[in-house]
Amino acid sequence: MSKAVKSAGPDAPDLRFEQALQKLESIVESMEADDLPLESLLERFEEGTKLAQVCQSKLGEAELKIQRLEKATSGEILLKSATVAVESSQEEGN
Repeated sequence: MSKAVKSAGPDAPDLRFEQALQKLESIVESMEADDLPLESLLERFEEGTKLAQVCQSKLGEAELKIQRLEKATSGEILLKSATVAVESSQEEGN
């Protein structure tokens, strides 16, 4: 099914986290359930890898936003400086 491969094209980073995760789960299920030719499996694996990177990136962005919010003792929410090494965590997974 090359239709699924096209869906993770250049617009994949524009997907919401939930959409990317749902597509990734669908790909995994189809790879586990279907008796697909090697070429189709490789295409789905490639799409799944791209979707996993999108999900990881979105989670890194969310983590950064959470870390930057700090509640002061007065109840006021303040931004604090924080850095998240999303790139280094991606390298560790490789």
